Amino acid sequence: MSAETMTVAGVMSGTSADGVDVAVVRIAPVRQRRGLKQAGLMRPGLTLVAHESFAFPTPLRRAVLGAMNAAATSTAELARLNWRLGLAYAEAVNATVERHKAEFDLGRLDLIGCHGQTLYHQPQAARYAGRSFGCTWQLGEAAVIAAATGVPVVSNFRPADMVAGGQGAPLVPLLDYVLFADAKRGRVLQNIGGIANLTAIPAGAAADAAVAFDTGPGNMVIDWLAQELFQAKFDRNGNLAARGSVLGPMLAKALGNPYFKLKPPRTAGREQFGREYAAKFLAACQRLSCKPEDALATATALTAETIAQSYKAFARRGMKGCAVDYIVSGGGARNRTLMAMLAQRLEPLGCELATSEDFGLPAEAKEAAAFALLAWQTWHHLPGNLPKATGAARPAILGQVTYA
Repeated sequence: MSAETMTVAGVMSGTSADGVDVAVVRIAPVRQRRGLKQAGLMRPGLTLVAHESFAFPTPLRRAVLGAMNAAATSTAELARLNWRLGLAYAEAVNATVERHKAEFDLGRLDLIGCHGQTLYHQPQAARYAGRSFGCTWQLGEAAVIAAATGVPVVSNFRPADMVAGGQGAPLVPLLDYVLFADAKRGRVLQNIGGIANLTAIPAGAAADAAVAFDTGPGNMVIDWLAQELFQAKFDRNGNLAARGSVLGPMLAKALGNPYFKLKPPRTAGREQFGREYAAKFLAACQRLSCKPEDALATATALTAETIAQSYKAFARRGMKGCAVDYIVSGGGARNRTLMAMLAQRLEPLGCELATSEDFGLPAEAKEAAAFALLAWQTWHHLPGNLPKATGAARPAILGQVTYA
């Protein structure tokens, strides 16, 4: 199939479950970058047309959080949630198109790529009903989205990588490479959503030289503490953490978590750092300090420290002493206290801290734009995973197509 220029909407709702990001991207095939050609990939040109964020209605967010990694729920609840999320994604796409329709060449979308809401992700094999296997599950009924928008939908991206031996994540590195790889400067793309993940691309590297993995908690523990202690959705600008002090003994204890010693490829989610983890984290902080801001400061330091340690242990050596742009995206890029902690830790390692907005991409748009690109790849029968990042044995065409 010859590649064609398309207008694609990427739809993303992450582990924070705070809402939906929609990024509309114009994608056109252009010349192949050498590193992509070697990996059997095509290098498209991407132009961001529009980006919008939509908060989940409170009842929907409550339902999503209740279902994530739940010990028990009902079949009816999960079926209803799957369809309700499909409606939410379709409404977000339609609202984005309506707000920006003057910016579309043809006034319509050609394709939608929807990651869906991860309820459970188990990349490692575990025994169940007599067999051992890994599994993953993202909700958001694609048929509902296609019917409500009149546009074909690519969804369910992770399983194809997992059956090829990968962990089903991270899947953003292809976008990171296409947009940010540089001949002379190393680039680290650090997304800080509920979970934090990085893609490290040495100067002049081929796509298969990129290193990508989840560093650990991003905003997940911080958000839970803000909600539990201050009835706030999140710590806006890091203002609450800025009033606290980092509890050194608690931070040291948290850094002893075995996850942080795992070598890439590795992935994390609510299974490792969700509400159960956050509740234990808070209880341990309260044994050391009665000031709630101290718990937030310590959780913020945990995110910053695990990011810096992950870069130092698993990505820095590959940069071979070149200048490194450390580019942050996701909601964490708005947290000034977290960004200051990152700068304190990363600048001595030779990194220049920036945000994706400094490179023309809104901080909340990058992951949604990634799934627009992955949908375009799938539509053209092209692989979307980078096996070195996910641990897969081979490149894989990701996702399933639902026609309108």
